[in-house]
Amino acid sequence: MGSRSFSPPITILVLVLLNFTPCLALAKTSQCKFPAIFNFGDSNSDTGGLSAVFGQAGPPHGMSFFGGPAGRYCDGRLIVDFIAEAFGLPYVSAYLDSIGSDFSHGANFATAGSTVRPQNTTLRESGFSPISLDVQWNEFYDFHRRSQIVRNHSGAYQKLLPDLDAALKRLPKAEDFPNALYTFDVGQNDLTAGYFANMTTDQVKAYVPEVVTQLQNVIRYIYGLGGRYFWIHNTGPVGCLPYVLERIPVLASQVDEAGCATPFNDVAKYFNSQLKQAVVQLRKDLPSAALTYVDVYSVKYALFHQPQKHGFKQSIRNCCGRGGRYNYNINVGCGQTKMEHGKQVLLGKPCDDPSGYVVWDGVHFTQAANKFIFQQTAGGAYSDPPIPLNMACHRIE
Repeated sequence: MGSRSFSPPITILVLVLLNFTPCLALAKTSQCKFPAIFNFGDSNSDTGGLSAVFGQAGPPHGMSFFGGPAGRYCDGRLIVDFIAEAFGLPYVSAYLDSIGSDFSHGANFATAGSTVRPQNTTLRESGFSPISLDVQWNEFYDFHRRSQIVRNHSGAYQKLLPDLDAALKRLPKAEDFPNALYTFDVGQNDLTAGYFANMTTDQVKAYVPEVVTQLQNVIRYIYGLGGRYFWIHNTGPVGCLPYVLERIPVLASQVDEAGCATPFNDVAKYFNSQLKQAVVQLRKDLPSAALTYVDVYSVKYALFHQPQKHGFKQSIRNCCGRGGRYNYNINVGCGQTKMEHGKQVLLGKPCDDPSGYVVWDGVHFTQAANKFIFQQTAGGAYSDPPIPLNMACHRIE
């Protein structure tokens, strides 16, 4: 019997073609060259906002890269820093930071502790920032408007800024706004805020749709001002972080093999499913927008589930802290000091090698973990649609 070539069933061919359609379409397009990045979020992407308002995040923050505090709650760079590096842009200055800031290539409106929904507490009471996403939107709106007033040499700025040319060099051009990349990483604190207020899992889940709608609305507002390219992170596995595990006890049966609390992670997954649906709807409503939903949850959970596989020695136990099961103490945070015999003594000490740890201070990730997350997500494997970061300016139907 003679040989014959194999022809796969038509259904398989269709599935294969559908799977590679975005790749085929992108192969004919050029890579994106974003002139600026405008970021919105919480401590996962705060490059100095909260520090500028409520006091600098002191040593040992920044120790692995900047050589000292740089406004970040991390030993070094954040994901948003790696995004800027990927496009050859300077690190994005915090909008609220007046020292050494340069906004010619964008601005960062994120602040640590921020939520999507405004909180009815103070920072000292709850640990959540008053600079919620609606405030960040107002800051962006004002920045968008006033930066161009200055560029047009109009209004009072002619007298307020004696060296107008120098000021212009630190501001974006009008054409940068529609061509910029708008990044979002927010929502984690909305979930933990409910738990810290003694809400049940069902009560937290009940307000998730409202949180997602408010985030969705801010994206619509930015689109209304000309923004077109959006890179939207979902939220991570909050049930794997020491500051949640230590504050909210769970049953042993509710802890998975990675050591994470499943009820909290299930709520994060629910939030992410709602956010993904919201992005799908935005694609229908905003015809000129390119919106990319990025599943950072899966990448972050992989670090907790199999840290050694990805080059890490410690997953949930954090690098910088003091005592306890996870080296986390709610009363003695990373970098906290006290006076002894007239000298400042460091209580919340860092580990010798942060690069072997996933968690930096019980709340935030190390620079090494942030770099891993960036490298995994930038290629598009965790994106919907499945396009890489450098193609995020292309709308895929």
